[in-house]
Amino acid sequence: MIARLLQIVLFFSFTAALFALLGPLLKAQDRDEDAEVGVTRDEEDSGLPKRHVRAWQVADLPPNEASRIYDLVRGALAKAYASSGIDGIENYQGLKRYNTSPYLSSAHGKHYLNNYANDTARLYGQFEKAGKLPVGSVLYKDSFSVTQSHQDFSASESRQIMLGPLFIMRKMEPGFSHLTGDWQYIQIQPDGALLGMTGGEGADRVEYCIGCHLSREEYDHLFFIPVTHRS
Repeated sequence: MIARLLQIVLFFSFTAALFALLGPLLKAQDRDEDAEVGVTRDEEDSGLPKRHVRAWQVADLPPNEASRIYDLVRGALAKAYASSGIDGIENYQGLKRYNTSPYLSSAHGKHYLNNYANDTARLYGQFEKAGKLPVGSVLYKDSFSVTQSHQDFSASESRQIMLGPLFIMRKMEPGFSHLTGDWQYIQIQPDGALLGMTGGEGADRVEYCIGCHLSREEYDHLFFIPVTHRS
């Protein structure tokens, strides 16, 4: 009888210790899965995004294939973004593009990006040597994602192409915002809806842009195209 009770005590002690060890790991796994699809616990609590929504099972495309897909969707992107009514968007694809082919950006949710800039922002083409861009500079980054089933990752037929957001940075007059270096951040959703605009509608929904770009204060808050994709 005593031996049996001892076995039961040892069993429950072992079980408690096992849950104490695995519990944090299981919770961490839950957070990772949420992060993979662009949802975090903080977002659920506050209703505000903490970063760009992420694509998952992303296809790693060679430059020529990424360019081919962009040619297929660029018209649809332009039409969708233009429906937002934001000035200048309808003509952004007629501006100079500073990348040779779409590039995969982990910082922008594992979407493929293209970088355009208006003539006022032409110094952007000097990248890290650009210095501070003048008032009136506007940068556009359109995006799309290509996901692929892991069960047949090599087959192009298993790919799914999805339109992504348009990310805009506009250099405003001095005094607009010291924190942003006088940049205004705007994000347009793939259906043309405005997610948010610094100093305007939905400003709190693009605050995460400010924190990320603040790490690049020495480069006028700018991130640049990967060297292998610069025009």
